[in-house]
Amino acid sequence: MNQSPFQELQKWYRSQCDGEWEHQHGIKIESLDNPGWSVRIDVAGTALAGKSFPLIKRLEDKRNWLHCEVVDGKFEGHGSEFMLEEIVRTFLSWAAA
Repeated sequence: MNQSPFQELQKWYRSQCDGEWEHQHGIKIESLDNPGWSVRIDVAGTALAGKSFPLIKRLEDKRNWLHCEVVDGKFEGHGSEFMLEEIVRTFLSWAAA
């Protein structure tokens, strides 16, 4: 049975929790007012720390856009209102590579 991207993200998060990491790091998912989504995932202290990530910028139109990058030890994904799952999939693909 295939898991949803959100189930996979929960699994990844749980695998990072070691009694220390989760007190300083974590995942934030917020809505934007343009409208859209912002996803920030701390990768400091994980196997992903220091792993290169190619900047992703897609702008099909002002209602269909995606921007993902890693900045200062954080995966940062931002996208239009129907891109939340795509942002999470982008993170998971990078994490699994």
